Amino acid sequence: MLDRAPELEEFLQHVAGRTATVGVVGLGYVGLPLALVFEQAGFPVLGFDVDVRKVESLGRGESYIRHIGAERVSAAFSRGRIAATTEFARLGECDAVILCVPTPLGPHREPDLSYIRSTAEEVGRRARPGQLIVLESTTYPGTTREEILPRLEAAGLTCGRDVFLAFSPEREDPGNPTYSTRNIPKVVGGIDGPSGEAAEALYAAAVDRVVRVATAEVAESAKILENVFRAVNIALVNELKVVFDRMGIDVWEVIEAAKTKPFGFMPFYPGPGLGGHCIPLDPFYLTWKAAEYGVWARFIELAGEVNTSMPRYVVQKTIEGLNALGKSVKGAKVLLLGLSYKADIDDDRESPSFELIELLSEAGAEVAYCDPFIPRARPGRKHRLEMASVPCTAGEFARHDAIVVSTAHTVFRDAALYAGAALVVDTRNIVPAGAAGKLVKA
Repeated sequence: MLDRAPELEEFLQHVAGRTATVGVVGLGYVGLPLALVFEQAGFPVLGFDVDVRKVESLGRGESYIRHIGAERVSAAFSRGRIAATTEFARLGECDAVILCVPTPLGPHREPDLSYIRSTAEEVGRRARPGQLIVLESTTYPGTTREEILPRLEAAGLTCGRDVFLAFSPEREDPGNPTYSTRNIPKVVGGIDGPSGEAAEALYAAAVDRVVRVATAEVAESAKILENVFRAVNIALVNELKVVFDRMGIDVWEVIEAAKTKPFGFMPFYPGPGLGGHCIPLDPFYLTWKAAEYGVWARFIELAGEVNTSMPRYVVQKTIEGLNALGKSVKGAKVLLLGLSYKADIDDDRESPSFELIELLSEAGAEVAYCDPFIPRARPGRKHRLEMASVPCTAGEFARHDAIVVSTAHTVFRDAALYAGAALVVDTRNIVPAGAAGKLVKA
């Protein structure tokens, strides 16, 4: 075995002794739980974010993410091992810097790497020998090597000897009661051997299992594969939903029957469109990169077309349901249930609910929403709704001409809520049959 560089030996000793300061850039749904896991493992942690409100909230022991309770944040910050700051000049204090920044799509479905690039510039200006830099943001294969490595080399540092660079994809599933940051296996791939070794050692000190792969590109590709797999299969059941509906067949009943097969089948479920940061966006990072190599990822593009058409399909089913009751969508009072993209969390990133509200409003409906997890609609990159949630009561529901179920919050499964509803359009199969005057599955 080749002798390790002194910088790597020193880094590994700091990790083993829990004296390595771990910096986490981006304290959102990925970065905050990761920072808390490293703090819980005994490491000094320094969190970075450009949003001063987040930093101040954490300093007060408060949480701005519902499934990460204030008790957990308060306990961590009271121990004195973790701090949050907006001062990126402090990056040099960190022995490891983990980047958890957004990777959105541009207006033409092209990758927007502006957050990665600006953060890499900040890191590159302050990088020093002995540091490990890890990118966790989902992106196309080659990003770590093409975007971050040159910025470290521009500082006169040699990767694998002076500094270490790796990719480790985030695998957060907000609100999952079984799997969390600590017990989800962590894939790690280094730009080179020493970088892979450094990253493997760091994560192994804080999470239950680390899966080291040969390169950063393999790790980047693994994350893309996970999301493409889900996007394509969701598109499949969304398409079958439309086909079976025309045939008078309930797709939900079909799925329940199919999943009784103990092998060769995995159930996926239809919905009003894709939500969350990963599945609606990340597959298109690969299609964009594939085109650079003259290869066309047709399955991914087709899945994207099917999934992005679902909000319009739901609106059309709503219009048809109103027509069946002798009502027009223009002037109709429509209540949309759920702003978050999945059940029982307050994460509204890329939620199809926003497009449903906009499409229904464009059709002339008077739209309101109900979501006990999001009392007021937050401004986002694409949507800026000045709306507040209405109460979740049967009386409120009865005031509307149509109710559209977009999110499967547990509270929305109560049949009594729909007792006075004339029309319910259920995209999640959670409303019991007979609960409303007319029930339409969409």
